[in-house]
Amino acid sequence: MSEPAERLLRRIEAINTAGADNRRRAESYQRMSAELADVTGTASSPDGVVTVVTDASGTVKNIQFTEAIRTVSPAALSASVVHTIASAQAAAARSQADVIRRGLGDTTLLDRVLAEDATLFGDRPPADPGPPPVPRVAPQAPVDDDYDFGSVLR
Repeated sequence: MSEPAERLLRRIEAINTAGADNRRRAESYQRMSAELADVTGTASSPDGVVTVVTDASGTVKNIQFTEAIRTVSPAALSASVVHTIASAQAAAARSQADVIRRGLGDTTLLDRVLAEDATLFGDRPPADPGPPPVPRVAPQAPVDDDYDFGSVLR
């Protein structure tokens, strides 16, 4: 076979190899996309009173409370729910990162995204909101005890 024919054959083989690589990569991306859509995050409060499940986008899909909810103050329960939601969202983000890492390997971009997620969804509990505000009562006019229900001009 002549040299131009051999070069042409090598080019055709390289194109076929690149096409096969692209097909494998596309199939891998499709699998990764399907896995990412199915990712969920689950977290429970430290006291076990609240369990939250979020989907891949961080949307809350389920919140469950145990019977111990009766012993928790409303302010503490509120803080616990907010923190547990954030923890479930962080778990979903970590699961997504694992899917991407399996599909693409470690990348600098993935590391930056994970660092930003740690900043946004860190496992630190939220600041104590303090006691609930005292309801404001409108001031009332003083009672006039000099009024005798009669007219002065009788």
